[in-house]
Amino acid sequence: MTTAPLIAGLELGGTKCIALLATGPEDVRKTRTIPTGSDPATTLAAIEAVLDGWQFDAIGIGSFGPVQLDPAALDFGSITATTKPGWTGTDLVQRLRARYAKPLAIQTDVNGAAIAEARWGASQGLHTHAYITIGTGVGVGLVVDGKPVQGVTHAEAGHMRVPRAAGDSFAGWCRFHGDCVEGLISGPALAERFGCPGQELPQDGPQWDLFVHDLTGLLHNLVMGYAPERIAIGGGVIAAREHLFERLRTRLAESLGGYGSIASYAGELDRRLGAPGLGTMAGPLGAIAMGLEALGA
Repeated sequence: MTTAPLIAGLELGGTKCIALLATGPEDVRKTRTIPTGSDPATTLAAIEAVLDGWQFDAIGIGSFGPVQLDPAALDFGSITATTKPGWTGTDLVQRLRARYAKPLAIQTDVNGAAIAEARWGASQGLHTHAYITIGTGVGVGLVVDGKPVQGVTHAEAGHMRVPRAAGDSFAGWCRFHGDCVEGLISGPALAERFGCPGQELPQDGPQWDLFVHDLTGLLHNLVMGYAPERIAIGGGVIAAREHLFERLRTRLAESLGGYGSIASYAGELDRRLGAPGLGTMAGPLGAIAMGLEALGA
């Protein structure tokens, strides 16, 4: 009888890091949550203190970005210029490889989540699909034929600019681009824009009209650019507000405008746009999926 490999998965987010010991979604042995502080050395030491007590076959990492994913680069596996204070230049891969000497694979957190959705979730059997997270930042993982889209670097569609709603003059939160999508609808952007954290906003408050407008702009561009067979949206901002999906489907259908072969897409949004099949575990399980890829499993 073959024993399934045991993976130490690390999902590094802008607010918290989740360490998971698992073989897959049906066999999660341990879970630990570590706050993502402004001092990466302290945060990584806390993660290592957890891993030191576990036995595992490989390590998988899904990290907030941007991340250097080119294995030939001198800074492979490091976080590059990021909106997370203190984390620019933080080396993840070399540090963990040196400490544990285990097979290791790394991806962005959203690419990892998209891969997990294809392996175990609602995107199984699909050729082209996307995962969007809306939390401390906004990230988009796009998978084509089983592989995340990768050019000179990984894509950063969460930082695209979209048409603004009439009368909306918010300058945006992103310190790189101001009013890109992340600068408009991420958790910190909502707090700055409306004066209170997103979780304190009324469920049906008018503030969500702007959120739906701006997110629809991102969805429109994603559909027109790649026509993904499914788009999953997760992350802390939307996880407790799944009632927004119906509004997003309505606005996206209007935005697509019945154009060409995309016209039929608008009529299929109930199955093409929704929550991740793995729910809030899509991100952590993305790290498990990366560990399995490190083993060729």
